[in-house]
Amino acid sequence: MSKKLIPILVLLISLSGFAQRGGKMNERIKAQKTAFITEKLDLSVDEAAKFWPIYNEIESKKEELRKKSSLKRKAKGPDDLTEKEAKALLNEMLDIEDKKHKLNRELVSKLSNVISSKKIMRLMRAEREFDRRLLKRLKEMRGKREKKE
Repeated sequence: MSKKLIPILVLLISLSGFAQRGGKMNERIKAQKTAFITEKLDLSVDEAAKFWPIYNEIESKKEELRKKSSLKRKAKGPDDLTEKEAKALLNEMLDIEDKKHKLNRELVSKLSNVISSKKIMRLMRAEREFDRRLLKRLKEMRGKREKKE
């Protein structure tokens, strides 16, 4: 079996355990994303030792922003907001998007001292590919669950 197929198979098998709720699911996703990115970037031991602390630090900051953004959007629906509240919320959401963009620039800047620009581009592609596969798998699982009901 090809080395490239192993992480993908592991990803798909572990995603099948998504029926469980809570932190375990997030831990599994992070572990699978790490394996997927490691495979796609083909990092040397030295590169990996420098890459992962930087990547994890920035990802942690991005996750905080995602949570903050999600809480803001879920607090009230658009129809429940006054015009003034909607304007303030929009400005906050735009600020969060600006911060995400700055974090992406910071990641590229820091990683450029560790890995090549080609590998940084592969990282971006790998993240998008992982996200697409994850969303596809989640949709499939939802479809199966809805058929059972």
